[in-house]
Amino acid sequence: MLNPNFVFLGVFIQMMGALSYLKDTIRGKIQPNKVSQLLWGVAPLIAFSAEISQGVRIQALTTFIVGFIPLSIFIASFTNKKAYWKIERLDLICGMFSLLGIILWIVTRLGDIAILFAIFADGLATVPTMVKSYYHPESENDALYWTGVINAIIGLLVIQTWNFAHVAFPTYLIVSNLVMTLLIRFKIGEKRIKLGTRN
Repeated sequence: MLNPNFVFLGVFIQMMGALSYLKDTIRGKIQPNKVSQLLWGVAPLIAFSAEISQGVRIQALTTFIVGFIPLSIFIASFTNKKAYWKIERLDLICGMFSLLGIILWIVTRLGDIAILFAIFADGLATVPTMVKSYYHPESENDALYWTGVINAIIGLLVIQTWNFAHVAFPTYLIVSNLVMTLLIRFKIGEKRIKLGTRN
């Protein structure tokens, strides 16, 4: 188990990935999905509030930064027309269900339930960018996601009270960020499409 102050190291590492992503967004080199980025900002901040209400202390900073960064990217995506990514029907459907998760949190006001709905909302917000990363990995920057994996792992390693409130969101973040990293870094979808074209 690590000293809780290692959370600051995880946040710093993810901020480095975020700066790389922000720079590429502002330059129009990548095209973030605005629906995902906006909802990725909202859901973790809800989870952060729920974690604080459940007694999670410094480790909650891991969840907070995961919400703060996408909101920054969402705003930055309006600075360059080349950073535009067309919003499709899937984006809107996932966005609607993600918002439903947020509304359910507001209605329940129960800590663990709120965290569960925040994971549900964040996961649905991830789907559009996951699909985009499968078919168009060049439209993304994997630095944000692999640094997110490191940040979430550190968040788990500093846990002193092992319960749902402390473990759930960082575990989800490891899985979702790892999938995104693999899709972008190894261009899995692009390779499968090319393989299918040859056959």
